[in-house]
Amino acid sequence: MTNQTLGLEPNLYNYLLSVSLREPEILTQLRQETAQHSMAMMQIAPEQGQFMALLVQLIGAKKTLELGVFTGYSTLIVALALPSDGKVVACDVSEEFTAIARRYWQQAGVANKIDLHIAPALETLDNLLAAGEAETFDFAFIDADKSNYDVYYERSLELIRPGGLMAIDNVLWSGRVADTQVQDNRTRKIRAFNEKLHQDQRITLSLVPIADGLTLALKK
Repeated sequence: MTNQTLGLEPNLYNYLLSVSLREPEILTQLRQETAQHSMAMMQIAPEQGQFMALLVQLIGAKKTLELGVFTGYSTLIVALALPSDGKVVACDVSEEFTAIARRYWQQAGVANKIDLHIAPALETLDNLLAAGEAETFDFAFIDADKSNYDVYYERSLELIRPGGLMAIDNVLWSGRVADTQVQDNRTRKIRAFNEKLHQDQRITLSLVPIADGLTLALKK
């Protein structure tokens, strides 16, 4: 995992941020607090968050899904990009991590837009499908446990509408996916997932080399 775009030397990365990042103060504060966390590498890059917010606005999203909240930066940036009646259904298993998220959501005035489910993500997704919410979501962000990416993808594909967009994080996995010497379970799972999506004709595909690799999958 990495919380900045891979392959950019520090001066160029800092320049990129200096001429493109428009980060509200509340997001800066959350990112700075998260940087002190022992699991800080789970934080998405600010340039990725801004890119996702732009995508949400481009497709006119009102109802979004997020798998993997951590301290809530990605949830917050999407909620801020949504209209006043927008909604994020957010899934995580940690009360400890999401307690930080809740605090910032309240401070930003968007807590009413966020429906947080503390439960295994697959359980929440299956409950949404059982409740008749198939093809009702505009956007989904997948950034949870990598070994379950395939099943999260399949359920999310059912939940988003035709023309809806999925963004899937960490698909370049700090470059390990391209190193044939790396054969741990999570790396192999991400490789297989990337190869599956490359062949999946249900979607229009682009793997964007921002942050740790972000796959965009537009449902046909």
